[in-house]
Amino acid sequence: MGPSPVLNLSGAPPAGPRIRRVTAQLAVSALLAVLVGVALPGAAVAADQAPGVPGAAANWSGGDKDGFGTARGTRSKVWYTLNDGTLSEVFFPRIDTPATRDTQLVVSDGATFADRETDGTDHQVRSLDDRSLVWRQVNTARSGAYRITKTYVTDPARAAVLLDVRFESLTGKPYDVYVLHDAGLGLNANDDTGRSGHGGLLATDDQAASAVLASSGFTKTSSGYADRSDGWSDLRDDFRMDWSYQAGARGNVVQTGRTRLTGLPGNQHLTLALGFAAAPGAAASTAAAALARGFADARRAYSAGWHAYLDSLRPAPASAKRWQTVYDLSVMVLAAHEDKTFRGGFVAAPGRPWAWANQLQHLPVYHAVWSRDLYQIATAMLAAGDRAAARRALDYLWSVQQRPDGSFPQNSRLDGEPVFGGLQLDEVAFPIVLAWQLGRTGPGDWDHVRRAAEFLLREGPDTPQERWENIGGWSPATIAAEIAGLVCAADIAKRNGQADAAERYLRTADTWQQRLEQWTLTRNGPLSPEPYYLRITANGDANSGAQIQISDGGPLIDQRRVVDPSFLEIVRLGVKSATDPNVRSSLRVVDEQLRYSTPNGLFWHRASFDGYGEQRDGAQWQPVDPGSGLTIGRGWPLLTGERGEYALAADAAAAAQESLDTMARSADDQTGLLAEQVWDHQPPADGDPRFRPGENTFSATPLAWSHAQFVRLAQSIDAGHPVETPRVVACRYATTLC
Repeated sequence: MGPSPVLNLSGAPPAGPRIRRVTAQLAVSALLAVLVGVALPGAAVAADQAPGVPGAAANWSGGDKDGFGTARGTRSKVWYTLNDGTLSEVFFPRIDTPATRDTQLVVSDGATFADRETDGTDHQVRSLDDRSLVWRQVNTARSGAYRITKTYVTDPARAAVLLDVRFESLTGKPYDVYVLHDAGLGLNANDDTGRSGHGGLLATDDQAASAVLASSGFTKTSSGYADRSDGWSDLRDDFRMDWSYQAGARGNVVQTGRTRLTGLPGNQHLTLALGFAAAPGAAASTAAAALARGFADARRAYSAGWHAYLDSLRPAPASAKRWQTVYDLSVMVLAAHEDKTFRGGFVAAPGRPWAWANQLQHLPVYHAVWSRDLYQIATAMLAAGDRAAARRALDYLWSVQQRPDGSFPQNSRLDGEPVFGGLQLDEVAFPIVLAWQLGRTGPGDWDHVRRAAEFLLREGPDTPQERWENIGGWSPATIAAEIAGLVCAADIAKRNGQADAAERYLRTADTWQQRLEQWTLTRNGPLSPEPYYLRITANGDANSGAQIQISDGGPLIDQRRVVDPSFLEIVRLGVKSATDPNVRSSLRVVDEQLRYSTPNGLFWHRASFDGYGEQRDGAQWQPVDPGSGLTIGRGWPLLTGERGEYALAADAAAAAQESLDTMARSADDQTGLLAEQVWDHQPPADGDPRFRPGENTFSATPLAWSHAQFVRLAQSIDAGHPVETPRVVACRYATTLC
């Protein structure tokens, strides 16, 4: 007896006369329809090659996501994001590798209009379960003609995204409803091919493949090239689907399927499945199996996985009881940032903010791993009670990212391949601190710690790049991380019988701690008659007027005019006391220069003259000439959280709670997601609801670091001190926590 036709979906049709091929295809289609309730077209007819190859150059969906989800467990290696009423990037087979750009519906009356959801509807999105990453979008036509409700999960058993779709005509008239799927496999969305097959839409780039199937089938399908021969180009011409192409040559492929939805009774509901695999046939099998399971069952299993995960953690701290939804969401969002192949590899964000999308087409950008962001995530997971995740993060740092010389790349893809190619010495130090916090002090970890510490001795204390990645020199934030790393390394060295190494590390750490003020604290700066810490010095002399170039359109300027709240790393990492008079005088300068008030609370710009943000009119960030001032960096919620940790160290618990409350209030009103930046007190357009002070900008959302800071601050408030502070460092220099 031969193999089951269902199991043979990915294979070629049997050899023989054309009638035998058609009969076999119909048999498979019929059996699949019986098993999964999918109504499929009859025998495929060879489609014409789509004209206009390769199509318009691909770009990517914005980085300000409205939803983000994945199943718990490692079987379903797929992540989904939502943006502007659509399913935006889906990531497969790793969270640093997009597999789609956009999937949305097009609605037409066949005669007078055709609407894409992005342009023709008003969007609402909300979570359906405060303890699970299940999101629902409701898109209502601006014309009042129809409403679309879509609910999203991923199938925990396989690499498939499921969309429960309900379409309603609000006029009583029938409408044609189409699926418009912008395939974007891999980091290059300009090298895909696409065709109809297995009752749906198939795409491949030779490394991965996707399949889009509908529970009620498609009545017509086509694959073309963006803005040349794709379905939207077809529909916007005469409001009807006239073309039925295949895209056999590589290009920017957009696929279209006409559904059986009309908005009339009996035709309002369907399930879409996006399946992914290494080859098109296998992707179709994955999508078909997800449809066979059914949306309701997949959602139950999906939600149960997240419920069980939250139940395994510490309860939300008392400080966050008012913000239970934001707290639980933050923990889940952090967990969802972890890859399922390279365990412990957590990316910074599931998207590409602003124009990074178009200018760095072949780079993952924010969906890459920074050891600094990973440290922030791991310490938050540790605080929340997921010690296993923090341990996996350290394992990843040691086994994947660390180089033979002990250093770490500025950032990398999940397999360790460097992306930007820079070097930041705080990113070499933080893994050492994490190892100490986890109690990972055995011989195996010591070898990694030793290599990182020796690298710091050779290369520090000045750094090629500091934490904001666009300037080098003597940074108080970076030097604080280096000192903390060396003190932690010394303690681990002692535990391994390496007294000589421990003595060298401590001697260097003490010297750097003693010279920190000389390098980074100006006593003659123009911003205050009192001493204050600078963002960075170019020459290690904080009293000199050396010129530094501020990136992203900033000026060439006296380094003594540039301050940054990040100097508080010296307190949070235990290098200086919270009551140090120079710390307090620096806070006054930072507040005067960088703090602003909003209805949600107080926020801080990340540095003087910062241009890493939207343009003055709210348009997306773009590279600009030095001194142009075209772009503006707004406030970072994570800096509000760091100020809260400082307040705890300074025994100001009420101020710390207010910082947590401010972060929670800044979360997106509909989704609860925390962004990289929020609008400042001078919005681009007064009264425009897109630019409300204290609300998310179009920056990376969710940003893992923001959510990590919220979780860690909440746990710290209940603990009565910053839980991240390494006791061994604070006891040596700040005489706290001892």
